[in-house]
Amino acid sequence: MSEKTQAAVKAKPAVRKTARWRIVIRWMIPLFLLLALVGGMTFGYVFIGKQSLSEVFQWKTWQHVIDLVFAP
Repeated sequence: MSEKTQAAVKAKPAVRKTARWRIVIRWMIPLFLLLALVGGMTFGYVFIGKQSLSEVFQWKTWQHVIDLVFAP
């Protein structure tokens, strides 16, 4: 084989790794923020507020909190 064909065989197309990382980061940052929000609310309700863990996952609990925060 000639040198040009050997070089063409050895040359691989460039893979863009940065595009994959951008996709991963765009999904991971909001996911981590959501987990931090849920974890913080759970920690505050259970440990600081001294309430039961089972009440954290009930909608009526958070509806009551929202009503207290945004009450006129």
